[in-house]
Amino acid sequence: MPAEPTPKDTLLQDGTAKLYRFRRPNDSAAKAALPVLLVPSMINRWYVLDLREGASVASALVDAGLDVYCLDWGVPNDEDRYLEWDDLVQRLGRMVRRVQRESGAPKIGVLGYCMGGTLSSIYAALEPERIAALVNLAGPVDFSEAGFLGHMTNPRWFDPEAIASAGNMRAEQMQAGFVALRPTAQLAKWVSFLDKLDKPQKMEAFQALEEWASANISFPAQAYVRYIRELYQQNALVKKEHYVAGRQVDLARIDCPLLTVVTDRDVICPPKAAQGLGAHVSSTDQEVLVIPGGHVGAVVGPRAADTLYPKLASWFADKLG
Repeated sequence: MPAEPTPKDTLLQDGTAKLYRFRRPNDSAAKAALPVLLVPSMINRWYVLDLREGASVASALVDAGLDVYCLDWGVPNDEDRYLEWDDLVQRLGRMVRRVQRESGAPKIGVLGYCMGGTLSSIYAALEPERIAALVNLAGPVDFSEAGFLGHMTNPRWFDPEAIASAGNMRAEQMQAGFVALRPTAQLAKWVSFLDKLDKPQKMEAFQALEEWASANISFPAQAYVRYIRELYQQNALVKKEHYVAGRQVDLARIDCPLLTVVTDRDVICPPKAAQGLGAHVSSTDQEVLVIPGGHVGAVVGPRAADTLYPKLASWFADKLG
């Protein structure tokens, strides 16, 4: 079963990044809703949001009649070590504006997953007039609640500038940190693999997820330093001390409907780290959805189609329709 099953077209390439638009069955018909832009994490392949048939956020939203786009951050080259955090936020901004031009919509819905949720929240605070509805899907915002990753990056023993001095943070380096969060997870994974050998559908799901998980992406060095230092170590975002291109990021400027999705066994983004966004925005229309599972499994696991996808589709349809 191939990855990226939802048909799409490439609308824009910006450096290594691309903007996709997913095809709708009746694309020639009048648009029934404002568009939705999916913003994945930039350290993993984008297609975790379109992993396979039956396990695809993108497909679920398209099937609900929404006009769905996705930012693919791409794979940074060696020279992208000089890409700044500000550059990433501004790249996201260019994608938002292209979606607006393509759709003719004055505002769009945005779903940010993992680090994509953090970046989407920053952008929404800078340009609230462009955002009609925001979903933060397991994206950390209050880094005082970052859990073990926050402990690992404590400035007393972690110097991001020294670590990134040799160039981009390689995927292997990033993965080592996640493995340290759950050192027995690899063993458990392969034990469960044996239980799936005689179950073809479960084997397909396992293989698709394993292929995605083994295709991690490096992190541009300069952006990494700023991300760790200002967000993880200084918690500057919720303190209103984070600036992008000289502009203060004030989360209180976000006043659109907000849905925060957290997973009950998430060690990468503990629930309180994501829920911190709601405490700092001005949105009066807020909702928190707690779903079972871990950071990735809750998005593409066997229960996602019953728990996560219908809620995302109905929420966007309600807020954007």
